[in-house]
Amino acid sequence: MSTQSFSRFTAGAVLASLTAVSHVSAQAATPSPSMQDRLAKYTTVRLTSDLSVLSPKERQMIPLLIDAGRAMDEIFWMQAYGDKGKLLASASSPAMRRFIEINYGPWDRLDGNKPFVPGAGEKPKGANFYPANITKQEFEKAVAAGGARADSLRSLYTLVRRDARGNLMAVPYHRAYAGQLQRAAGKLREAARLAEDPGLRQYLELRATALVTDSYQPSDLAWMDMKNNTIDVVIGPIETYEDQLFGYKAANETFVLIKDQEWSRRLARYVTMLPALQRGLPVAEQYKQESPGTDSDLNAYDAVYYAGDANAGSKTIAINLPNDEEVQLKKGTRRLQLKNSMRAKFDKILLPIARELIVADQQPMISFDAFFGNVMFHEVAHGLGIKNTINNRGTVREALKERASALEEGKADILGLYMVQQLNRQGELKGEDIRNNYVTFLASLFRSIRFGASSAHGRANVATFNYLAKQGAFTRGADGKYRVDFPKMEAAMNDLARDILVIQGNGDYEAVGEFQEQHGKIGPQLQADLNRLATRGIPVDIVFEQGMSVLQAAR
Repeated sequence: MSTQSFSRFTAGAVLASLTAVSHVSAQAATPSPSMQDRLAKYTTVRLTSDLSVLSPKERQMIPLLIDAGRAMDEIFWMQAYGDKGKLLASASSPAMRRFIEINYGPWDRLDGNKPFVPGAGEKPKGANFYPANITKQEFEKAVAAGGARADSLRSLYTLVRRDARGNLMAVPYHRAYAGQLQRAAGKLREAARLAEDPGLRQYLELRATALVTDSYQPSDLAWMDMKNNTIDVVIGPIETYEDQLFGYKAANETFVLIKDQEWSRRLARYVTMLPALQRGLPVAEQYKQESPGTDSDLNAYDAVYYAGDANAGSKTIAINLPNDEEVQLKKGTRRLQLKNSMRAKFDKILLPIARELIVADQQPMISFDAFFGNVMFHEVAHGLGIKNTINNRGTVREALKERASALEEGKADILGLYMVQQLNRQGELKGEDIRNNYVTFLASLFRSIRFGASSAHGRANVATFNYLAKQGAFTRGADGKYRVDFPKMEAAMNDLARDILVIQGNGDYEAVGEFQEQHGKIGPQLQADLNRLATRGIPVDIVFEQGMSVLQAAR
């Protein structure tokens, strides 16, 4: 990573350049629902867990990890928008202030990032990772020559800014956000001194170092090596969804987690099946030539704190990490199922959607076990397929740029369902009826489509819905209720999995655009059904009451 150009600026000048983002324009926000209507998209959930399973030292670690997470929250505000304090002070009502907090900015993440604060213009595609006036052509010209400068500009862990001459330069995260990262690293080191599990202690120490150096691979490897910990924390710059210009820049976030040891033991046996599932994928051999790491984990957790990117708009209910392709091929990945968050979404959102949109005789097939399984194998499926293109275009993520995330989410959705089907046929899911998974999958498509076009998951689910509909995987009756056609669902599932895996393996950027153009638009009938859900008062997602005060009150 090149940092030479950084030294020509004073710290004050750099900090000013990081927060001075021209978000405000003369364009007023378009007419929109009231703030109360917008807030009604979310239902509040108290994020708690049984702390009695923790040792006294583990309980002491929780507030330290939450404090580290608060630092990530501050960083994500700067990455997503800029000056949090100034924006919040401009809110015209407590409701607007709260909605700004939920969205980490003046753009509604569940409504295609439309501005809801008067005077806020369109959200920059590159958020605050790039200069507000940058063009794709300018950036691509700057990196065309390759070399260290190009690598630094494209890095996951740099901001792109302009030097005194207006040329693009890279500012490493560990310098741009030095105060917050040093504070978070200190909290992680305090927690490490309390850690009784050697693997957790090593991970926390290495992660603290990573935060202040931008060198994350050693801590990713250590995270995969730790197996016996009850407390876990996912922290740092991780996902690239916020960068919709190129998909290069990782956004900061935190999850503080408590492992459910009993549920995790029940899930562990699926890990050994990954190589066989990879070999059985419904695609030509060259698109499944890589072998997933066999050191992967599949665990269930209660989440007790979300921060930053993880907490913005729609909430994550399962995680598949690390994203580093080298680590994935060497060690596999860890799939984290956030059981308490998942249950809240099932009870408060999925079941009401099913009652409104699924035919009465298939409604009993909606089950939490099927929902849990679909979500779990969605995360497992991220580790399947191919990570490096078959034609020397680099990794799939590099080749597909900003289009990679939505296609990868679509792959994980459909391959997750495929895996449930395969394991069911092999007798590995005893007592489970695959029809439950198919119907629950359809109901969950409606749930995720409501996340909107600004969400990679939302875009992926629109395309999946339209692809399956075109193949007759389900039908819509005159009463507005949907019915799954089970044989056609299976055939369409295999076809969609094949098409996505081929596009990824070829690193075909244009083909992703054509796929989204053909399948990625919400038609008038689907929109009318989504509007119907809103009129029934069914929330789109959840928002948390969280932190130590909530955990202590729940004891």
